[in-house]
Amino acid sequence: MSVRDLLEQYQNTPRLFQLVDRLSFAQPQKIYLKNLQGSSSQFVVAAAFLHPSCSQLNHLIILNDAEEAAYFHNTLENLTEALDIFYFPSSFKNRKNYQLLNSSHVMLRTEALTKIASPPAPLPGGRGEQQHSVNRKVLVTYPEALFEKVVKPSTLSSNIIHIKSGDRLNVEELLMKLADYGFERTDFVYEPGQFAIRGGILDIYSFGNEKPYRVELFGNDVDSIRIVDPETQLSERKLLQVNIIPNVDTQFENEDRISLFGFLPENTIVWIQDYELCKERLADCEEDMEIFLRMMNESGFLTREADSDKIEKKKITANDFIIAKSFEEKIFQKHVVGFGHSDSFPTHHSPLPTEALAKAGFTIHFSTKAQPVFNRQFDLLIRDLKSWEAKKFQLYIFAENPKQLERLQSIFDDLKAEVVFSPLNVSIHEGFIDEDQKIVCYTDHQVFQRYHKYKVKQAYNKNKALTLRTLRELQPGDFVTHIDHGVGIFSGLQKLEINGRLQEAVRLIYKDTDILYVNINSLHKIAKYTGKEGSVPTINKLGSDAWNRLKEKTKTKVKEIAFDLIKLYAKRKAQQGFQHAPDNYMQTELEASFMYEDTPDQSKATADVKKDMESASPMDRLVCGDVGFGKTEVAIRAAVKTCLDGKQAAVLVPTTILAFQHYQTFSERLKDFPVTVDYINRFKSTKEKKETMKKLEEGKVDIIIGTHGLLGKDVKFKDLGLLVVDEEQKFGVGHKEKIKTLRTAVDCLTLTATPIPRTLQFSLMGARDLSIINTAPPNRQPIQTEVLVYNEDVIREAIYFETERGGQVFFIYNRIAGLAEMTAIIQALCPDLSIGYAHGQMEGHHLEERILDFIDKKYDVLVCTNIVESGVDIPNVNTIIVNNAHQFGLSDLHQLRGRVGRSNKKAFCYLLAPPMSTLPNDSKKRLQTLEQHSELGSGFQIAMRDLDIRGAGNMLGGEQSGFMAEIGFEMYQKILDEAIKELKRTDFKELFKEEITKQDDFVQDCTIDTDLEILIPDEYVESITERLSLYQRLDDSETEEDLLAMKKELGDRFGALPQQVEDLFITVRCRKLAVDLGFEKMSLKENILRCFFINRPDSLYFESATFRKIIQFLQTETNKAKLKQTGRLFMLIANDMKSMNEMHHFLHDMHAYCFDGNSIPV
Repeated sequence: MSVRDLLEQYQNTPRLFQLVDRLSFAQPQKIYLKNLQGSSSQFVVAAAFLHPSCSQLNHLIILNDAEEAAYFHNTLENLTEALDIFYFPSSFKNRKNYQLLNSSHVMLRTEALTKIASPPAPLPGGRGEQQHSVNRKVLVTYPEALFEKVVKPSTLSSNIIHIKSGDRLNVEELLMKLADYGFERTDFVYEPGQFAIRGGILDIYSFGNEKPYRVELFGNDVDSIRIVDPETQLSERKLLQVNIIPNVDTQFENEDRISLFGFLPENTIVWIQDYELCKERLADCEEDMEIFLRMMNESGFLTREADSDKIEKKKITANDFIIAKSFEEKIFQKHVVGFGHSDSFPTHHSPLPTEALAKAGFTIHFSTKAQPVFNRQFDLLIRDLKSWEAKKFQLYIFAENPKQLERLQSIFDDLKAEVVFSPLNVSIHEGFIDEDQKIVCYTDHQVFQRYHKYKVKQAYNKNKALTLRTLRELQPGDFVTHIDHGVGIFSGLQKLEINGRLQEAVRLIYKDTDILYVNINSLHKIAKYTGKEGSVPTINKLGSDAWNRLKEKTKTKVKEIAFDLIKLYAKRKAQQGFQHAPDNYMQTELEASFMYEDTPDQSKATADVKKDMESASPMDRLVCGDVGFGKTEVAIRAAVKTCLDGKQAAVLVPTTILAFQHYQTFSERLKDFPVTVDYINRFKSTKEKKETMKKLEEGKVDIIIGTHGLLGKDVKFKDLGLLVVDEEQKFGVGHKEKIKTLRTAVDCLTLTATPIPRTLQFSLMGARDLSIINTAPPNRQPIQTEVLVYNEDVIREAIYFETERGGQVFFIYNRIAGLAEMTAIIQALCPDLSIGYAHGQMEGHHLEERILDFIDKKYDVLVCTNIVESGVDIPNVNTIIVNNAHQFGLSDLHQLRGRVGRSNKKAFCYLLAPPMSTLPNDSKKRLQTLEQHSELGSGFQIAMRDLDIRGAGNMLGGEQSGFMAEIGFEMYQKILDEAIKELKRTDFKELFKEEITKQDDFVQDCTIDTDLEILIPDEYVESITERLSLYQRLDDSETEEDLLAMKKELGDRFGALPQQVEDLFITVRCRKLAVDLGFEKMSLKENILRCFFINRPDSLYFESATFRKIIQFLQTETNKAKLKQTGRLFMLIANDMKSMNEMHHFLHDMHAYCFDGNSIPV
């Protein structure tokens, strides 16, 4: 049975018939639906909405707050699958600030108003069902959103721009119109209110859609219209027609505004959850707004530093909002249906005479119950379901994820419960039992006690686009390093004329304003200089050997360090580690009992770890996953695997509290398994510690958890099989070196949320294996992060908001000296709450007591230093306030923030710092990064950003090297790569035998010089930074797939590729072929191709099969080319090469001949 059948069942009930009948009366009716529990109200609304008698009616549904409205909207949309149900939020970013707008909310409001104001367009091919659904609309909203007035329908509909496929467009006129409507012209569209024009392609980001539109013109005709993903700037799907809508909140400020009731058509039914509450909320809003206006008049402007990407209302007057009184008058001019806990309609207010009123208030009784709580006790659930089954009730279980339904079924099967239920793969917010209908509707998230998340459409904002790409983009004035010439200053792209043809090159300025032009085919030789921020590198002199000396010096230094590292790596590879047995039934049982569903990344990380453990050489894997993404679970599974093979596991953690906490987590998770878990930290007395050590040595403890005390000489294991290092970023270099020596023989698993740059670097370079867990469990929410100036009112409000919903608060104050005073200040702010404090220098048992008391809810607020950042998980804490946030590092802040939002409640993180304008650049960037990346899964992005903010220091050992500052980070990496390659070929030949035979490339790189016109023309891509970025990406394209994907992308974003760009792609292919064939440089000038072989006459290359084959090819396969010797060097000359295409064919044929069919595809 489907949802559609369920709704039909509802439509055929006498109650719904009564309701629909009342709604057809001419006089405004007041109807109260009594006793609708759980999501049954959504079922009733959906059934009425789809009822044939209501096909012409619009609905406005008012819930008590934004969250309830979002859940109601989601459930309604899932049940009806209708497209005309809109969530109508308030347009402001924060409550009580009536100036800052939220662009996503503005977009949602605009979209809904437009759809209501514009007459239904006849659909092409008019499919019956959709045809009649066009007329009716449903708006789901809440009091704060009602409070704002909206523009008149006539103003709105007259300002919409319609564009249809096949239409003729007057582009000039359209651009003028867009500028009048406040749209701004940019190179690329990132957020609503922008447009871009590139040749025959016009991108417009309308305020009425969550993604921008791309209009492709042929002359003046609209050739096609597509939707674009703003992040990749690629098209997604085609549309036949679009409406472009300006920002209704800022564009029509001088126009008259009317209340939403006035905007909606006459035939609108109002559904309201709680009339009294709604009225109260409106009165509160009125009060807040008056205070806001008063403060604004007194202080001029209230906004904190204007951020370029925030939309603001220019002027605000009381006329932009409705008053509670007018709400009372307006609402009862329409049919009103109440469905809350109690009938809160007034009995007096109505224009009708009293006797008529008595008739007008009409109650319909339902008998529903909310879904009971089972606390994950499945025997209770089964008993409950069976009792309903016995009463002949139909059982339905709703879940968004079909996997959950299978899991539930398998639990029932395991418990041998003969329960027959209908699984429905639809998500509703709350389960209920309807006794009239004889149906039971339960939801999986309530059964499993998981958080149920609502989805609201989000407008894109360019902060999200602040990805790694933009950090790497070059701006004129940036320092760059050229691998052959050293550090210079980038000063843009320049067109050069070579033999009468245009080419483009990158211009770099060196010491004494010497200029170096870098061909666009050699862009991989330059890299943006990333040293420590604020440090200015010395600029090199062209032609001097200072740079080469520095490079050599760095190389020897790097070689020394890399030598040790590779030795360690070699030792591990060469050593026979313990080969674990494949999984047995216990391992499977452990994994099935995990309360969250595994995300794909988590499953992959688990599989990788197991594969490493089952192989003969020791594992060294870094699992990088955001805070709370289930890294600990991966560690638990690995630890159990080693114990099942009779080995021991050690878990190394940075802090005392974390050791205790992990001990609790592991014990709780493994209580049904034959594994003993113990811990050592300073909470234990020396005697207890000794006892634990003894058991460890005798093998009576399987999993030991402890701080760096575990690295001590007196700790002896009976048989250690796995070392888990948690929160690696917290260990000092000394401890890490110790761990390094410990881990040559045992499997080692490192867990970290924000990998510190050094570990990140290593994993990216392949010295360690890296698994990234990037996806949050589906039911975790992002943490709302705000950067604020220290203000006691803000602190008080945040603390009370949290404690009133039964939660607790962390207040981080990172100076032990002032901790007690800070606690007193907060106690004064919140006199009725109990406030405790804790720091790492307290006596072990005191600290343990404090933390345990806090876990037991004896304190509402814990004021503490950042001891909590390393993993104190208290699910009931959902607000964290960090004082002087600008003094923390990025990874610390990210860790601190990850301490909240561990349960299923919405969590808040307030970073208190001085005003942004007074902060140094580093700190400002840190705080902004954190505010931008509030989604879960941003740990990795944050680490990358941190790498840019700090530079990576000496990546290989304890000493910090000064080279990084002199040559820049990217160059350091290149040299490191080269050094490692050389070492692999010389000192460690044996170890890397396989690898060396594979990459016996004599030439690393080939430069191509030509007088053909090879560039991206200005008229094709106007923006210089974008051109440069495309050149760089093209240059970095490794495989044919990369090239094809990029070609497709260019066609999509900028239109058909001109010949010069086609040639550019061919150049990249030629370079790849040339490297394989052993050419170091090629020049194609005046139709003659010259290929230069390796310039070391003693190179083994000239004895290789490849060189022999090339000579054979010249003798037997072509009459165009010959070999020429100048001195001791060879060169191949081919005549009559008129184009890049011919050159590519020639090289391709030679490549195919030399490598017997192992050719690179053309």
